[in-house]
Amino acid sequence: MPRNVSDSGRVELRLRPEDKTTLSRAAAIKHLDLSAYILRAMLPKAEADIAEAENLALSERDSLRVLALLEHPPAPAPRLVRAAKAGYEFP
Repeated sequence: MPRNVSDSGRVELRLRPEDKTTLSRAAAIKHLDLSAYILRAMLPKAEADIAEAENLALSERDSLRVLALLEHPPAPAPRLVRAAKAGYEFP
């Protein structure tokens, strides 16, 4: 688990000795240093995790519901109408 991230781009990682040995061996097999090996393995996973968090997949039913609401929005709530008439500005 990352302990410290500084502005220099350096990340410290605490590993059990046997985990570091395994990672170092795998990196050597791929002719990479340990940092490059970890980075090559983790960046695609990080990008996939970000994409998953930022994208919302709707079912066909839900997609049709959103489109219907966009085409025929519900009437505004009375409190919203009063706030708009009073000139209320939302933060």
